[in-house]
Amino acid sequence: MGLAGCLALPWKCLVVVALRLLFLVPAGVPARSGDSYLKDNITVRQGDSAVLKCNVDSKVSRVAWLNRTTILFTGNEKWSLDPRVVRLNNTVDTEYSIKILDVNLHDEGPYVCSILTNKKPESTKVHLIVQVPARIVNISPNITVNEGSNVSLMCLAIGRPEPNIVWKYRSARGRRVVNEGEYVEMTAITKEQSGPYECVSSNEISPPDVRTVQVTVNYPPVISRARSTGTPVGHRGVLQCEASAVPLADFQWYKEDRPLVNGLNGVKIENKGKQSMLIFFNVSEEDYGNYTCVAMNMLGITNASIILYGAGAMHDVNSAALCPSISPCLLLALALFYLSKF
Repeated sequence: MGLAGCLALPWKCLVVVALRLLFLVPAGVPARSGDSYLKDNITVRQGDSAVLKCNVDSKVSRVAWLNRTTILFTGNEKWSLDPRVVRLNNTVDTEYSIKILDVNLHDEGPYVCSILTNKKPESTKVHLIVQVPARIVNISPNITVNEGSNVSLMCLAIGRPEPNIVWKYRSARGRRVVNEGEYVEMTAITKEQSGPYECVSSNEISPPDVRTVQVTVNYPPVISRARSTGTPVGHRGVLQCEASAVPLADFQWYKEDRPLVNGLNGVKIENKGKQSMLIFFNVSEEDYGNYTCVAMNMLGITNASIILYGAGAMHDVNSAALCPSISPCLLLALALFYLSKF
């Protein structure tokens, strides 16, 4: 009880002092009496209950439970104002025990059971240790960067004992550890390093706390598929172009230096995700020739040449040349116009 409490309730201070003198337990110092002084640890998890046991016998005339600054129980009388502290109705007369419900960190510390037998004080001391499950309290938000940038990820956790922190990278092939500790540093990040990064915090008190940071890496288009096609006159023909990019690429099609417009001159352009298709409803002789697929985003532009030829006319054409078939000037103008929108 503090000074303010003593000024408000002087009679209660006198009773507390009298009890401490009776049990020879000065404030903040547990009583000791030769070999009768015992020290033990009780470890509980935050939120669980703690039972503090004290062995007594028929020779005991007075008994009390105290913590650092407060008398909790004297005999059957409760002194603590905390509703979480209760005395157990033990089935045997040789045990005087109390229970603390919903334990928190403020409950940690020494507790003393003071006993008076034949005018001789004895005491048993236990130290309550409160363990706290690992919990992540601060973590980097999802991040989007351009390829070649430096990236730093942070993950902070609390718990008792001190939690261990491990960063893992999750891919289609599984998880792999990238670092042990609060931070992950990536220099000149590549598109292959994009994806989810897991922060795993654990201290073996409860299942690990896991949080995920999504790292998105922007990069310019790379055409991964552009195959020439042979189609007879009068049949439906399709030229396909596929480009990987983040953000997704925009597509444009050209024949020679002439841009193609969706729905005109018997052609249709279908763009879906990273794929673009140039569809000919009814192939004619005039449709045969060299076409250019242009893929672009805010980071760059690339193109591939694809040939539509008559069936059996070019059996040796297996793939498109990933080189410009439209004039460099037109390609440069297209790139400048597209990038000006950003």
